[in-house]
Amino acid sequence: MATQYAGPATEEDSAHLTARPLPIEDSPALRQALEQGEPHTLLMTYVHLSGDEEMLDKFAPHFKSPYAYPPEAIPAELLAELREKLRHVLVTPGAAKSGEPSEALMHRMMSVGLAEDVEPEFLPLLFDQIGFRQEAPRRDNPDRKPADPNVTVLVIGAGMTGMAAGIKLAEAGYNWVIIEKNEEVGGTWWENRYPGVGVDTPSHFYSFSFALNPGWHNYHPQGTDMFAYLSQVADDYKLREHIRFNTMVEKLVWDEDAAVWNVTVRKSDGSEEVIRANAVINGHGPVNRLKWPTISGLESFEGVRQHTATWDSSLDLKGKRVGIIGTGASAAQFIPAVADEVSELHVFQRSRHWVMPTPAGEDIVSDGVKFAMRHIPHYLEWYRFRIYWYAADGLYPNVLLDPEWPKDSPSVSAVNEAMRQFAIGHIERTFADRPDLREKLTPGFPVFSKRIILDRGTYFPTYLKPHVHLEQEGIERITPKGILLKDGREIELDVLVCATGFDVANMMGKLEIVGVGGKRLRDEWGTEDPRAYFGMLIPGFPNYFHTVGPNSAPNHAAGQNLISECQVHYAIECLDWLNERNKKALQPTMAAYDAWQDRVATQMVNMIWSHPRAFSYYNNSEKRNFLSWPWRLVDFWNECRGPRHADFELS
Repeated sequence: MATQYAGPATEEDSAHLTARPLPIEDSPALRQALEQGEPHTLLMTYVHLSGDEEMLDKFAPHFKSPYAYPPEAIPAELLAELREKLRHVLVTPGAAKSGEPSEALMHRMMSVGLAEDVEPEFLPLLFDQIGFRQEAPRRDNPDRKPADPNVTVLVIGAGMTGMAAGIKLAEAGYNWVIIEKNEEVGGTWWENRYPGVGVDTPSHFYSFSFALNPGWHNYHPQGTDMFAYLSQVADDYKLREHIRFNTMVEKLVWDEDAAVWNVTVRKSDGSEEVIRANAVINGHGPVNRLKWPTISGLESFEGVRQHTATWDSSLDLKGKRVGIIGTGASAAQFIPAVADEVSELHVFQRSRHWVMPTPAGEDIVSDGVKFAMRHIPHYLEWYRFRIYWYAADGLYPNVLLDPEWPKDSPSVSAVNEAMRQFAIGHIERTFADRPDLREKLTPGFPVFSKRIILDRGTYFPTYLKPHVHLEQEGIERITPKGILLKDGREIELDVLVCATGFDVANMMGKLEIVGVGGKRLRDEWGTEDPRAYFGMLIPGFPNYFHTVGPNSAPNHAAGQNLISECQVHYAIECLDWLNERNKKALQPTMAAYDAWQDRVATQMVNMIWSHPRAFSYYNNSEKRNFLSWPWRLVDFWNECRGPRHADFELS
């Protein structure tokens, strides 16, 4: 079972919980946990411990999709029976069945718990990512050739991907160093500090599969809790002693004779240093290069101007007239967080977004559920399983175009239309008496064709407050006093907030990368057209792994943590292959690279992002989707088990 972290809140939560032995005390805390626990997860936990398949039969007729409205009510007497049976197994010596359930039983449990068939192909991924089966460290594998002690891997960035790389490189026995431009780990979760900052991905999934956390305070973590989790992981895996903080990677140059990268870094004192590395894993991520809006007069504003990505925590908004440009994910978190503090809040909507209510309802994790996560064996893993499915590949059918579906429809299939109706229902229930807001907030494009906004029960209701104004009229220009709209109105502001996102298409940022024969990656990619083999590797740039790269983002679902783990696994598989073959360098062939581009383009035609109404930051100015992975996460996981040898040149 995976190591578990209890979260950042209390002294108890700072300790490791590597095992949850039975029996446990029959306490009021346990009974509260059973009362507040999620029913599907309680059932999975009970069957896991008892092997009692009869309870699966009893519950199966009452399990429905969480997107059904109103939700299916499970009979109270059946829930009471489950809670009592689980309590008995937990507190009675010898009541739990010895050993683990068979794979066949776990497969059946998954399908019953989700109220849909789980195909067998998902099982290896699920066992790995839920935390039931973790591979031993590579260095302990007697059949593997030990890593060459003279090989050094340089990792760019100490965010989620960079941290995973450090942990797994250490387990594989490689020499490694992480170069981090900030003074701390955490990447975007250290940098972003605007009011309300949080994570759209559910907490119990948005964490490393090898470091589960039963102590989350919210079902979707606040930014501070996300940073605290990553900081704790860095401590426990002793990452900091391998990280060079306050250091910026500026240039990579491939030395063909030595088969190493010469990496130029700039230190905090302004001086430069060249580090030689056999391989580079670039984990700097696409969401750390903020983008200001291209609106005339932006520099002329005489009030306070802020971007959410560089928030000044000392800024006092109390009683201020505040305007915010944008209604994307950052804005949807910021708006309810500050609405009751400001005197007037003007939201300037550039484009509509589909907004989904959180299926879990109340976002705060109760004390009873926290107890279950910490002390009831397998509850945490089964809860993570359920969250994975409904936040990840369970959503994949929504992004597949049905060729028989009307081309001019605002949806792409019957499944996608059902999701659209679910989102419309949220709009209609919230704004039943406000047809003006219903019109302003209802998009005309398919759900999932651009990023979904999550409403934890506070975002949409904020627009009903009398001092909050949703401005649909376009912006003519920004003036010294505020914003002039195209209809001639000038709205005076004290503070202007830009929640206008990041320059995602420029995946290199300011980094200069020079490969074989002086080939420059910027010449290949420009500022908005990145391409790579399998989203990571580029011919002419040996031993360079660009994680979270072109067409590797899970835009149909949550799962960046899974992508990060998979890409790190793949990179180390490549390094191990080189080591096994006594070779120094690896790069994809041009034929493999071109074939991959064709494969992505062919699949993208079948995806929602090719719909004529689909416009988002996933696409460049030519409407080519450079960001999204057009298959399922299980396909990504499978592809990352190791390199296809025929697709590579070794030297």
